[in-house]
Amino acid sequence: MRIAIDAMGGDAGPGAAVHGAAAAVQAWPGLAIDLFGPGDQLSVELENLPRHLAAAGSHLSVHHAPSLIRQNQRPSDALRRGGDTSMALMLAHVANRDAAAGVSAGNTGALMALARRALGTVADIPRPAICTAIPTRGDGRCYLLDLGANVDVAAERLVDFARMGEVMARHVDGLAAPRVGLLNVGSEGTKGSEAVRQADALLGALGSLNYIGFIEGDGIFAGSADVVVCDGFVGNAVLKASEGLARMLIERVQMTFESHWSSRLVGMLARPALRRLKNELDPVRYNGASLLGLDGIVIKSHGSADATGFSYAVLRAVQEVSHGLPERLAVELDVRRDSTQQE
Repeated sequence: MRIAIDAMGGDAGPGAAVHGAAAAVQAWPGLAIDLFGPGDQLSVELENLPRHLAAAGSHLSVHHAPSLIRQNQRPSDALRRGGDTSMALMLAHVANRDAAAGVSAGNTGALMALARRALGTVADIPRPAICTAIPTRGDGRCYLLDLGANVDVAAERLVDFARMGEVMARHVDGLAAPRVGLLNVGSEGTKGSEAVRQADALLGALGSLNYIGFIEGDGIFAGSADVVVCDGFVGNAVLKASEGLARMLIERVQMTFESHWSSRLVGMLARPALRRLKNELDPVRYNGASLLGLDGIVIKSHGSADATGFSYAVLRAVQEVSHGLPERLAVELDVRRDSTQQE
């Protein structure tokens, strides 16, 4: 399996992308990585891989890209002038089927615009959505979409998001009938925006989905649904707030055990359990959001991700390739659209 990586998009520079790619190669035997960015700079990063990652370096190859997309660059400008950037050349590599998927920690708007132009969409989906998995009660998780690609959407787009998320949960997580919920400010049918109320009616009429109706914000983390649908403004706010809350809880727990000698003693005894809790809550483990609806696999890594976080994004791409997600979406969404039109 070959994955293409835009190594220049993240806040931490190419080192995080190169080291994260090497860590993913170690975790997934047979994986090959094509790195896009300034050739000299990436070659130096490869030469300076830590000893424990050095063996993975032979599975990483450098593809020269002379420029990069800036984090504050407008998508329209990226479309006009970004042809020789690491992001655009990485996406062209995927579009030409020279790689099975692409990963970038770069400018989200530019990535969505360039990916849509390079790859197109499946099943006449007009607007792809950003989707990621977030932890829920117990060992569960749910898929939340959209996370910022579509800020103001009509009811029909929310239905598209629900159908795409349901296919992902069914094929990637193996759920027979994923529960699909629509995020709202209350469970009553009279609450929410007009688009949300219209989407509720449309989803309720779809016999092909296990639609459970409205859920509120606390229902996401309680595991009330396997797929939670919302517009990009709400989804991005929920995601960022949950990441901030997780980090705050981890810090508060650590501060509590370090505040007094007696609590430090208890902390030493509880260290294995605390380490497990930190690992379970750490947003790094869930880094890697899918640009769902593209005719190809593109994963958006968090811009601030370190090497460990970036490796999770690469492995997310590997997982989607393994399940042939775009092909599944194309087939199932076409079939369901045809059946809905016939009805």
